[in-house]
Amino acid sequence: MSAWPGKFVIGLTGNIGAGKSVVRKMLEHLGAYGIDADALAHRAIARGAPGYKPLVNMFGRWILRSNGEIDREKLGRLAFADAEAMRRIEEVIHPLVGQAINWLVTRSPKDVIVIEAVKLLESELRRSCDSIWVVTAPREQRILRLISKRKMRAADARQRVDAQGSDDAKIAAADVVIYNDESFDKTWLQVKKAWEAVVPRKFRTPAAKPQKAPKPAASQFVLQKAGPKQAKEIAEFISTNSGRTLSRADVMASFGEKAYLLLRRADKIVGLLGWQVENLVARANEFYIAPSVSLEQAAPLLVGEMERGSKELQCEAALLFIPPSFARNTKIWKQLGYEPRTAKSLGVRAWQEAALESQPPNTVMLFKQLRRDRVLRPL
Repeated sequence: MSAWPGKFVIGLTGNIGAGKSVVRKMLEHLGAYGIDADALAHRAIARGAPGYKPLVNMFGRWILRSNGEIDREKLGRLAFADAEAMRRIEEVIHPLVGQAINWLVTRSPKDVIVIEAVKLLESELRRSCDSIWVVTAPREQRILRLISKRKMRAADARQRVDAQGSDDAKIAAADVVIYNDESFDKTWLQVKKAWEAVVPRKFRTPAAKPQKAPKPAASQFVLQKAGPKQAKEIAEFISTNSGRTLSRADVMASFGEKAYLLLRRADKIVGLLGWQVENLVARANEFYIAPSVSLEQAAPLLVGEMERGSKELQCEAALLFIPPSFARNTKIWKQLGYEPRTAKSLGVRAWQEAALESQPPNTVMLFKQLRRDRVLRPL
């Protein structure tokens, strides 16, 4: 039984590059509330956070970047090269992450929680989980993912992978093993099968059905949270309205990173918003509207639903990345509470990183703060 009454907690782990975050996103599509413990660890050592000063005192100011923040790449190389340094770093960070996880779990309205953590099995967090899931993939595949997705140097990628050694011990401790070495479809089928077999029915949230928009003036519209079943339809709509050519496989791969909200009229997609939540920041980086629908009709419905879901996930802020043609309609964005911002002007390091990581080229960023009580402030 988990440490949180009324919650079913999945502990999700695996070696670096195995695809833990992809599996976490899949579980979120199925109704779980996802927590990235490694992202919380990053926030715990930001300048002004409680882990910052102990680490600077421990290793010296050489671990800092020119802007005064801890250089996580430098700290990571130190940790992976020196087991004693890794132990000392973890003694600072793990208790802080534990506090943050407890804060998030106890406030989540969802009954199934998935906690992703690379060091799950080596920490006290393991005892708080009802089920341990391990994601695995071949060594060379993991190295290539680190090089292509995280832009690591090949030597650094190999060091990170080899420092963690074989994942045999993790697999031996697992209740569920997900082999993320082929297509998204095959991984998705494994996750769905494990979800149905492992998560008690009383904890599962029924799949969301299309709901009529609450405003009478927009009653002809229906909002839908899309799933992999709609992948082909989504690919066709984006291809028609973006000038890009997407396949069903492309959209299926995107489901490993984001969720899609669909706006329908007469059972046809007329608007789409692709968004994701990472590190308590919502980011919408796909926003398409059919020519038959105006921005004034679509934006309040799609953005409003994204905000509702973001608040349920305890997000602190929302970022919209939209085409300049949409951004020119300043009146509607002001009515919705958004304002144009740059990454530098956001102030909070986690928000700045979210903007820098997520903003596509040739888009305008709009920002809205969703909550004043920042989740990690209790740390």
